[in-house]
Amino acid sequence: MDLSLPKSPRSKFEDRDIYSALCLLLVFFIISAVSFHGFFQKWHFREPGITNSLYIYCPPADFVSMMEGSAHRPYVYRQLLPLIANWIDSRVPDSLKDKLYTKSDLERRLQLEVLTSPTAQSRAYFIRYITVYVLDLLSAWIALCLLYQLCRTVGVPPTVAALSSVIFILLFPFLMSFGGYMYDFPELAFLALAAWMALRFDGWFLLPVVALATLNKESFFLFLPSLYPLLRTRASIRQSLLRLGTMIVASSAVFFWLHLRFRFNPGGVVEIHLREQFFYFLNVGTWLYPSEVTYGLLLPPACNPIFLALVAWTTWRGWGLLPAYMKRHAQIAAMINVPLYFLFCLPGELRDLSFLYVALVLLIAANIARSSQSSNTFVPVVSNRAPAGSV
Repeated sequence: MDLSLPKSPRSKFEDRDIYSALCLLLVFFIISAVSFHGFFQKWHFREPGITNSLYIYCPPADFVSMMEGSAHRPYVYRQLLPLIANWIDSRVPDSLKDKLYTKSDLERRLQLEVLTSPTAQSRAYFIRYITVYVLDLLSAWIALCLLYQLCRTVGVPPTVAALSSVIFILLFPFLMSFGGYMYDFPELAFLALAAWMALRFDGWFLLPVVALATLNKESFFLFLPSLYPLLRTRASIRQSLLRLGTMIVASSAVFFWLHLRFRFNPGGVVEIHLREQFFYFLNVGTWLYPSEVTYGLLLPPACNPIFLALVAWTTWRGWGLLPAYMKRHAQIAAMINVPLYFLFCLPGELRDLSFLYVALVLLIAANIARSSQSSNTFVPVVSNRAPAGSV
């Protein structure tokens, strides 16, 4: 007896393609939620009152001061999420707030971890707190999807692209050593979005992305030069430089506005930490002492010799498989980010090497592809040709 189903006419968008895409989105959401939970359990939004013996409260950038615009510089410059949260809070009627707040008993009824924060239980801030919580979670999901799309655009096969993106997003909370903030997941999403759009679309479409990304974190301005090799795959030298210059002007304008608005806040545009960096690397015990809880595990900070050696090995094994334009992108990003890290960033905070995120995801992909094939039959899955339309 023939039990086979009747064949249906082949359509442009097959049912299996829609099913696969929806399943992938669902899996990505679950994995990004795990990553976000790893961050939130570790750092929350840097507010006081968290009952975690290893939690570090950060008064210059705590949730309330960020919402009120009174945080220290440069933290207060990161205004994208506070502006959205304040806008939503201002448009929720007081009567609805009262209903939501009194119905809340939320901590007892829903048992949401977000409400273990005293700030989240405050009537003045609970709408804004939950808004930032949801936006951060969505940012993690969007970032994972964009990293996957970026890998596919460069030429990585679907399975390898998905696995490498998942590996990176799960590693992300480990990179938040000594600090993690509400703007970190949006920053990752903007970095991936900018790199992907530079390869897929005309550079002019990046202007609104650049403005929002700078509003989220002012250092995005310094990431822009690393996009030049990616822009170059779609345009001539003159056109690429013109588009890059326009993006730099747009980003500078946003930062100038932020600087003028918060020029009287405590702190400065940058903080010098070169001395602390020097002594941190002299103190080997700090590298290896278990001092952070990530995913419920007590572990040493990510900036330790074992992890750094693994990253170096990953780079060495995968570098030859990257296309030329991605190598140039990584080199420019490193030339900018590494000196800035040692000069202006707190020691051990690997999240401050964020300009290298895109390159690291592709290096992970290259290593997975290399490990899955024998050395005799290995064929680079990351194409060395620029995307169609390059000049």
